[in-house]
Amino acid sequence: MMATQAGAIVEQPREEPHGGVLYVVGTPIGNREDLSPRARRVLEQVDVIACEDTRHSAQLLQGLSGHGRLISFHRHNRQRRQPQLLGLLTAGHSLALISDAGLPGISDPGEELVAAARQAGHGVICIPGPTAFVTALVGSGLPCGRFVFEGFLPAKSSARRQRLQHMAGEPRTVVFYEAPHRLLAMLEDLLALWGDRPLQVGRELTKRHEEFIGPTTAMALDHFRGQSPRGECCVVVGGCPKPVTLPWDGEALATQLQQLIQKDGLGPSQAARVLAQRSGHSRQQLYALLLQRRRGEEQGTEPY
Repeated sequence: MMATQAGAIVEQPREEPHGGVLYVVGTPIGNREDLSPRARRVLEQVDVIACEDTRHSAQLLQGLSGHGRLISFHRHNRQRRQPQLLGLLTAGHSLALISDAGLPGISDPGEELVAAARQAGHGVICIPGPTAFVTALVGSGLPCGRFVFEGFLPAKSSARRQRLQHMAGEPRTVVFYEAPHRLLAMLEDLLALWGDRPLQVGRELTKRHEEFIGPTTAMALDHFRGQSPRGECCVVVGGCPKPVTLPWDGEALATQLQQLIQKDGLGPSQAARVLAQRSGHSRQQLYALLLQRRRGEEQGTEPY
């Protein structure tokens, strides 16, 4: 049912929850006041609530007049729990899915349950709410019109560097999640592989001590070297600038290649790829230059 109010079309509240329907409910990412009236109503009236941590969710739901029965659903029990939750929907129960913070399905197993519910023919309704990466993106001051959300990078250094190297030429703003104990290593890899780009690290979002640290990769890295990060962070990075081909200076380029190899620990092919993105010269040219330099050093001749 639609109504017109002051020239705007306003949706009248629908009767919900309905049995046999999965409600994907957004919850606050730090500020309890961000729980919407609609989300509150659904959580109060739904039969069952699937959540990552029942103790954490019980605290969140304390302010409600009541709520559905809590059932844990997380990455460690998802294979066993998912059939049980689908069985509840089949039996006609209403089911809400929430995460510890934000919208379920983003960097958690919620997406698998949603896909399975749809495949089984059950209704799925999303109750919008706060999302950390969107909050960080909009508050960062970096371009928001086109962006890429990458979630968490691999924990292992080699896999993380490989992923970053693969994305180094991405022209859109990129948003990551990162754990505090890996933030320094991530920023170091970003600086080595992507150069010193516009960057903001958002932390404590929507909370009393919310802050953004930047405005560049190097400055954020300096900050967190002096002050250990706490809590999960959102890292928003400016896209790769359109390459401007610099004049060919063999000696300077060879020196930069050696720095990438010796200081940043990159392999020859990786170093050539990174410098190609920074200088505008082709990776093949730079790799050939590196080989020339090495042959020249072996023969004691000047390779340029």
